Amino acid sequence: MAKGSFAEQTARDDFSVRKERALLVGVLTNGAKLIGDPLAELAELVRSAGAEVVDRTVQRRRTFNSATCVGKGKLEEIRQRADAGEIDVVVFDNDLAPSQIREIEKITQRKVLDRSELILDIFASRARTGQARLQVELAQLEYTAPRLRGMWTHLDTIAGGAAAGGAGAVGGIGTRGPGEAQIEIDRRIVSKRVALLKRKLATIDRRRLREVRARKEHFTVSLVGYTNAGKSTLMNALTNAKAKVEDRLFMTLDTLTRKWDLGGGRHVLLSDTVGFIRDLPHHLVASFHATLEETIHADLLLHVADASNSQAVEQIEAVDAVMNELGVGDKPKMILLNKTDAVTDHVVLTILKQNYPDALLISAKIGKGLDVLRDAIDEAMRGDRRELTLSIAARDGKALSFVERFADIHDRRFNDGRVLLDVQIPCRALGQLHAIAKDVRHVEDQSDE
Repeated sequence: MAKGSFAEQTARDDFSVRKERALLVGVLTNGAKLIGDPLAELAELVRSAGAEVVDRTVQRRRTFNSATCVGKGKLEEIRQRADAGEIDVVVFDNDLAPSQIREIEKITQRKVLDRSELILDIFASRARTGQARLQVELAQLEYTAPRLRGMWTHLDTIAGGAAAGGAGAVGGIGTRGPGEAQIEIDRRIVSKRVALLKRKLATIDRRRLREVRARKEHFTVSLVGYTNAGKSTLMNALTNAKAKVEDRLFMTLDTLTRKWDLGGGRHVLLSDTVGFIRDLPHHLVASFHATLEETIHADLLLHVADASNSQAVEQIEAVDAVMNELGVGDKPKMILLNKTDAVTDHVVLTILKQNYPDALLISAKIGKGLDVLRDAIDEAMRGDRRELTLSIAARDGKALSFVERFADIHDRRFNDGRVLLDVQIPCRALGQLHAIAKDVRHVEDQSDE
């Protein structure tokens, strides 16, 4: 095959940016908020992918250029910067159409990635379990499928030439070249693979849902938050879970659930899962639905935010947006302002407290505020409580154990094979007690006792 242009040689399925020198590009349209460094997060993503950020540039435009996203002059500037900095890859903080990527690559003679491709690449490199790999592959295929035409234009050799008319025209009957044929073959392959992955993940979904529902006799708490907010560090501090902690984005993809002892014989199940980010690709949210079941079905969400980050408010809002997309925006939650030991500008912390007056100030790294957090969880678990006397069969060890864990027992008596318990119990726990044990009576409702 004859040697073609750079765009024709570029392998569009190679999303890796490891050990490469990167030039970052951001395009801000009118109305876009400019807070701090607009490319700071993209730089962290590129670093997490294993590349080195060498240069960066931002252009503000009224609208995106339909052909190249940036203007002609800015694109020439990017080419010159890429040459001067010996750049390997140009990374845009925007989503690009395949035709835009192709045109930018042709002019800059560099590989071009958009934001979604970069995030998908990071997820692919972080996936460790079979479930995570399936989820990432599904997201990548669903992202790639609409772009197949743009990726295969280098094979689009049409009999008859573009300027020909009639039957010889591009796309004419009987004139489709190997590029068109390959696109159709690839589309069928991708479609079959997507269907297979969805069936496998549906099986995992059902199994995961059964596991989550099996835990409903426990009070369940889920950690949510922006990626790198310190959720895994907090998980380790509270449960000694030994989750891997590293100062990189998206270190946690798989759900980790551990028992958190609150003292006094009470405990909750605490889950840590994937972190979020602004403009998280929709396909990722959809494919990771099974992993997020812990969050969807949790009794309480702990929203962990990095108080030392100058964009903490924007990060909290981005997480709230994903929570709304998952349908859990109204679920009870507590905001935890983490990393307070790393705060250098205490004015920022004051503003955060004004915006979120009920938030708890903690530092998972040094253990600050964790006792207060534990007490707050204990209080939330108790919820609205009732004072009453329960009558439970003495042989029903499961029901008695449940009451021991979730109620304050003031007195205990035995009567004709039954245990009479004077308790203060959360209304939620009382409902769960009746669900797991059918023969539980309220003494005041029984005229014979």
